[in-house]
Amino acid sequence: MNLAWKRTLRTNSSERFLATRDGKEAAAVDLHYLANGTVNGTVILLKSAGWEDADIPALLQSLDEDFLPDVDLERGTLSYTVVVGEVLGNWEATSEVK
Repeated sequence: MNLAWKRTLRTNSSERFLATRDGKEAAAVDLHYLANGTVNGTVILLKSAGWEDADIPALLQSLDEDFLPDVDLERGTLSYTVVVGEVLGNWEATSEVK
């Protein structure tokens, strides 16, 4: 799969990772750590990265093994929602008053 992961955000209860493949953004993952010990994730596969349906199980297994040693899909302590999309832009709050 040859992905390089970079953590871009971390809080007490969540993390965000971006994946690149061949120097281009390929996916983003938001992980949410719940009080009951489970983890829910949202995986966004970028259309431009050319993902195939057959790639998804290996990607999810890689995330499970690389970043989530205390939970896993087979035990039911980890779940993912997988979305295919494209980046339209970034909108951020500004300090300017209008």
